[in-house]
Amino acid sequence: MMKSALIVIGILAVIVVGAHYADKATRLPHTSNSVSAARMDSPNSGKPEPDLTLKDLDGKNLSLAQLKGKVVLVNFWATWCEPCQYEIPELIEMQQKYGAKGFTVLGVAMDEEGRSVVAPFVETKRFDVGGGKSQMNFPIVIGNDDAAEKFGGLLGYPTSVLIDRNGKQIKRVTGPINADEFSKIVESQL
Repeated sequence: MMKSALIVIGILAVIVVGAHYADKATRLPHTSNSVSAARMDSPNSGKPEPDLTLKDLDGKNLSLAQLKGKVVLVNFWATWCEPCQYEIPELIEMQQKYGAKGFTVLGVAMDEEGRSVVAPFVETKRFDVGGGKSQMNFPIVIGNDDAAEKFGGLLGYPTSVLIDRNGKQIKRVTGPINADEFSKIVESQL
């Protein structure tokens, strides 16, 4: 019994260390905050947004094409993901600050259980934003593996892809975003 537990712990340690180094190997280096630098550090930089249509929490279709003309931050997340929950207040703030100027966050929930888990989370969960409690204030759609593949696959959650008004991908980050960096890029696109 003890030997089996040690083997399991050893295997888990190898997986964790391997995932850590895989993440570090695929993370993009931090350059400057300029848009041109952001484009250079993204493997999908300049590629057009994929043809993507998903169901929102009301069961209606929402496509990236419908958001053309806006700067869109596509954010792949899950309700169980702690780093995702850590960055949601920053996404709420960005939506509040830039939403009226032609920006939107598009939350792509990747929970396997789909709407049955995501809808109650979005309806009831409140986040600390600016000294008060706020709920998610941007569109949420239910994602799937096909959606992730259209963006080149995901190495983890959250993963965010910034798309300019013309539908071109300009920045991609695996892990929580740097809100200051993204705000500068968003402002330069508005």
